[in-house]
Order: sequence, then structure tokens, then C-alpha cells
Amino acid sequence: MFDHLNKKQYFEFLNDLRESGTTNMFGAPSHLENEFLELNRQEAKEVFYEWIEYFDDQDQFFDKVLGG
Repeated sequence: MFDHLNKKQYFEFLNDLRESGTTNMFGAPSHLENEFLELNRQEAKEVFYEWIEYFDDQDQFFDKVLGG
């Protein structure tokens, strides 16, 4: 399992990658694996899927707050 102490760093990387628009986000696990050598392929996928859940939760939160 990936190091949860680095989760913030991984999530920031994924946020930056998403905002850059340089790649389809379904390719993000490969980018994580290349950027963070401590992650193997499975861990990179786990980080990505957790980030998706986090991102979706945040999106739903703002929809409720902003009435979207």
C-alpha cells in the first residue's frame, strides 16, 4: 500500500496534471509511477482511484454549497 504521508503530494501532482490539460487523466497512474519512483503500478492505480473519489466528493460538496 502507498505511503499515506505522501498522499497530499500525490494528490497535488494529480490536481496539477489535471489542470494542465496535457493528458487524459486515465493515463495518470503512469505519470504517478514515473514521477514518484516509490510507487509501483498497483500503488499508482490505488492513489489515482482514491484521488478520483476525493475529487468527486469535493465536486459534490461545491455543487451543494454553490447550489449547482
